Amino acid sequence: MTGSVHDVFTDARRRLAGAPRERLGSPLTVRRVLGFARAPRVTPVGDGWHLGVLLVTDDAVLAIGEIVRARQEVRRGYTAQSQRERAERQAAAFRGGFAEGEVVHIGWRMLDLDAVARGEASGPLAMRDGVPSVRWSAAGGYRPLEDYLAERIELLRQPPQGAS
Repeated sequence: MTGSVHDVFTDARRRLAGAPRERLGSPLTVRRVLGFARAPRVTPVGDGWHLGVLLVTDDAVLAIGEIVRARQEVRRGYTAQSQRERAERQAAAFRGGFAEGEVVHIGWRMLDLDAVARGEASGPLAMRDGVPSVRWSAAGGYRPLEDYLAERIELLRQPPQGAS
């Protein structure tokens, strides 16, 4: 039985109680102190359950952005600019107060469940033939949201052997 998009997430939160959460971070712009630029930081702003392309918090649903692990800044030689930039974001998360190795979500976007309920799309969520649905990848099609969340909650609670 398919419920409204709000009901689907209310039920998901109930089933997620006690499941592990991951932290959300927000980048701070570089500030100047006495004329010197301070290193950028990613500061904690909450936590949520990571369910594939979605982050579910106690009161919101977000589309994922980038996922990094906080790392102490270390000088390394990188062959790619993208590696260097990723290392900078990892160091910014560590400077912002995340523990070494902690998973941090940055660049996430708030989704509008009311818009989805009206038949509009919001990020990966949309109504398809009256059924709340999720686009699980940029190239993938839509899938019923209830089924997607059930599968993701099961994977969160019982990860495959060797996954971490």
